[in-house]
Amino acid sequence: MLPRSYLYVPGDAPEKLHKALGRGADALIVDLEDAVAPARKAEARTVVAEWLRTLPAAGDQPVQLWVRINPGELGHEDVRAVVGPALTGVMLAKTESVADLRALDDVLTEVEEKAGLARGSVQVVPLLESAAAVLRAQDIATGPRVVRLQVGEADLGADTGITPGEDEREWAMIRAHVVLVSAAARINPPVAPVSTNFRDLEKLRRSTEALARQGFVGRACIHPAQIAVVNEVFTPDEATVAAARDVVTAFDAAMAEGRGVAVGPDGRMIDEAVVRNARRVLSLAR
Repeated sequence: MLPRSYLYVPGDAPEKLHKALGRGADALIVDLEDAVAPARKAEARTVVAEWLRTLPAAGDQPVQLWVRINPGELGHEDVRAVVGPALTGVMLAKTESVADLRALDDVLTEVEEKAGLARGSVQVVPLLESAAAVLRAQDIATGPRVVRLQVGEADLGADTGITPGEDEREWAMIRAHVVLVSAAARINPPVAPVSTNFRDLEKLRRSTEALARQGFVGRACIHPAQIAVVNEVFTPDEATVAAARDVVTAFDAAMAEGRGVAVGPDGRMIDEAVVRNARRVLSLAR
């Protein structure tokens, strides 16, 4: 199932790490990058590595565990410390090109082998945080291990001078671009960007609903108070889930019988596009 919510947690805050699994998020992003001062990077890396070693393997726990690693060689050191059975994947901060992902893949392959993990088991989400990264998004989306994309709008705004208004329309072109790139690369839909205003939950709901309509699935959160709203927006209701199950069942039955056309319970034709949308709904069902 695709996570509906990702909660950022500072890597140098053990007390927050130990509470984070019970906050209700579908996934955690343990941050070794912006949330950690340069002087505390090594300490944070050790804290996170020790915490991860206490947890069950990724397939045996309900919350996905991601680590946002630093760019470049510092990120490679992060990987060597934190990769283990509990980790779902890493988010590569400030990804600039597919070459960054190839270099990361080499390190991940080396570490997986040493840890006795299957090659490719650690997934990657590149963070697009510059104009160059957005323009190269199509190549980045096809990089090794990439399963989703995420845009870091704070850094991107600093790079481009984009200053969003109340309705955030200034981001519309970039957001649509990342959704289209993800679909073209046949990876999962992108993770919606954070909202730094964690007190105005109604505004969070409105913007999250708009992002869902734009094709994003799931959203990153900077505060536990945001999780319930994000989960609710991305959770389809029972009627929608039931209709999606009917579509998939009808399509699978038609394919099993060798029929090229499926007809749903409502008498409508079902094609591959309809089924893909139904499977996306089911991936968010709880």
